[in-house]
Amino acid sequence: MTNQTKDTQRLSSIDEIVRAPEFTTLISEWGRLSVTEALRTIQQELRSEDLESKDLSLTSYRDRAIAWLRSHREYGYQRVFNLTGVLIHTNLGRAMLDPDLVQRSVLASTHPTTLEYDLKRGKRGDREAVIRERLCHLTGAESAVVVNNNAAAVWITLNTLAYHKEVIVSRGELIEIGGSFRLPELMLRSETKLVEVGTTNRTWLKDYENAITPEAALLLKVHPSNYSIQGFAHSVSESELINLARREDIPLMLDLGSGALTDLKRFGLPEEPQPKHFIDLGVDLITFSGDKLLGGPQAGIIVGQKQLCEQINSNPLKRALRMDKLSLALLNETLKAYEDPENLQKSVRLMQELNIAPRQLKHRAKHVSAILTEKLPDFEVQIEPADSQLGSGAQPTTSVPTIAVTIAHEKQSRIIDLEQTFRELNPPVIGRISKERLVLDMRGADPLDELLSTLSSLT
Repeated sequence: MTNQTKDTQRLSSIDEIVRAPEFTTLISEWGRLSVTEALRTIQQELRSEDLESKDLSLTSYRDRAIAWLRSHREYGYQRVFNLTGVLIHTNLGRAMLDPDLVQRSVLASTHPTTLEYDLKRGKRGDREAVIRERLCHLTGAESAVVVNNNAAAVWITLNTLAYHKEVIVSRGELIEIGGSFRLPELMLRSETKLVEVGTTNRTWLKDYENAITPEAALLLKVHPSNYSIQGFAHSVSESELINLARREDIPLMLDLGSGALTDLKRFGLPEEPQPKHFIDLGVDLITFSGDKLLGGPQAGIIVGQKQLCEQINSNPLKRALRMDKLSLALLNETLKAYEDPENLQKSVRLMQELNIAPRQLKHRAKHVSAILTEKLPDFEVQIEPADSQLGSGAQPTTSVPTIAVTIAHEKQSRIIDLEQTFRELNPPVIGRISKERLVLDMRGADPLDELLSTLSSLT
């Protein structure tokens, strides 16, 4: 028998390794098939090596498996610490949900539920009835429709009300959002005809008036939630467009984008237009997101005239865009929280984050700084005032005062490497590099004990 054969016999079977307690967590995190493939690759590599000097313990197998998985597999939807300073971070899941709110909603998935069942009549019911009722109460609208995101809300409204007809919109409002998603392209896919009026920086009421033809089916105004045009600029107000829409008997649609159902001035932010204000003015239909300033699950919300909402609900493609039962339950709980303004921040995480006291931010920074100073002796660690951003296109020119822990080094390459090291922690810590420093915003340092434990694993 050759030495290589003897060495090979020393290798544990993959099935034996996978069943070991040391691999229970790894399988839970990555999945059995992926872990098995990692171990199979490791075994093949070991067979070609001298095993006499190799560590064949289960701990060694686990460490090598983790390294392989991180290089060859997508981890999945991993929880992270968002210390970027962007509160509603599109890449990190946008608005977070309160655990108690989620727990109340989980019943919709773990038990049979009255999703489309009317208990009063004992017959099939409307899956959006409770959502519609709450939205009408909160916005003053006659009716409401919900779909799976705001892009879908805009698309189905255009496709329903202006199919093969003209939609008039200012050039200065033809927005592009994340992922190179552009409003003109959405309109093209909705089978509507885009009619651009005005210029990039200035549009007047007469521009809309001159563009109206017998083919005009909709006036569209887009709230600049993810951009700002300043200086030599002019736009037509909603009130002016409402009057024009009434004269010409054409519906006016307003895309608010981020959406807000409470006065953000109470959190020290500029006023954000609310749907109720524009419904009271006379806007026919308003669209906005559920997972931005509303602080709820991903959703596209349409509120407005009952007749128009009924047309949208009758669109054959509405079923393809509808929300699932868990998302509806989450949205219902979120809207319910807005019915109690005094206790809103207890149930909506975004409001909790906006309302963190400065002393609490300083407390977090003090402890994080102490850990990092100990673990990173050749880096310069400081506590500094900074600014958080709402993110996801919400109030792009607005910042929220915060406290950050900054990390600097004379070699920029060390900062880049450190940022990557933080992303490899468990759970990962995501910061941002600004002015050649790694910045960690303390608004996202919750729960603090877990963050400190994670940072303590730095070597």
